[in-house]
Parts: sequence; C-alpha cells; structure tokens
Amino acid sequence: MSMSKRALLFSLAGVAAVGGVVAGGLAASAASAPEKPALEKGSAHYTAPSASGAGSFTYTVDVSDNSGIRGLKVVAWPASSKLNPTAADLRSVESATCRSTSDDTSRCTYTFKVTKKEAADAAKGTWYVSALATAKDGDTTFVSKAATFDVTG
Repeated sequence: MSMSKRALLFSLAGVAAVGGVVAGGLAASAASAPEKPALEKGSAHYTAPSASGAGSFTYTVDVSDNSGIRGLKVVAWPASSKLNPTAADLRSVESATCRSTSDDTSRCTYTFKVTKKEAADAAKGTWYVSALATAKDGDTTFVSKAATFDVTG
C-alpha cells in the first residue's frame, strides 16, 4: 500500500475539524524477551483552516527503546472507512520527525497542513492514528490505535 499522508487522510472519506484527543501508549515487552520500542504520552491535535490560512494536524509521542529510535511512521484514518492499517501498510507512509531527548528516547512529531477544501471534504466522526516505531536495533512496535480524535463540523 503506497499512500502519501494526504492520500490516506483525505481521499478515503475526507477530513474536517478534529476535536478531542486521546493519548495512546504501549508497555515494553516482558523481561524475558528483548525490549521493543514503547510509545508514551501520545497526543493528536487538529486545527481547522481559517479565513486567514490553512489548518494543521499534529501527532506527537515519546518513543523509547534500549537501542535508541530509528524512526516512526504515522497515518490518521477515519473509523468509518473500516481501513484498519497494518504494520506492513505503515512501512510505505511518510515518517514523523524524531528528535532524541536521551540515549534511548526520542520525541516524534508528525504534522501537515490542511486546506479548506480538504477540511470541507472530510469524514465526520471518530478518527484513529496508527503508528509504527522502529528502534536502531531493528525491533518494531505497531500500535493500530495509538490515538483517537473526533472530527466535527
């Protein structure tokens, strides 16, 4: 599945004003297994376009792994689409920008502008953010519903 963030976010059913934010998180694996990346303190925020300019969508999350973080792939999708992306799907979407905050943790931010037309064509209701974190040692963690938000309007 080769989709840009806009193709997935806006061509499925469209996007509109997003209201609520629900943090997503994931615990590390059991002590006997190698540590996998963990996502903590995740939040999604949407600002609708205004008369003076474009709006934006941002998802921010702290990602940690004992080897450090290589990257994070993110996609937002409307629940009404029944899309439910997989880890394999997320390998071909755009990456968040990750900045190291310690040896094993990075703050990753995924953001893009939203035009008035895109907002007008948006699906209303619940939306999800899916995330795929990759550690420097190659371990991955996929979270199908890392954050939830509502599109209103």
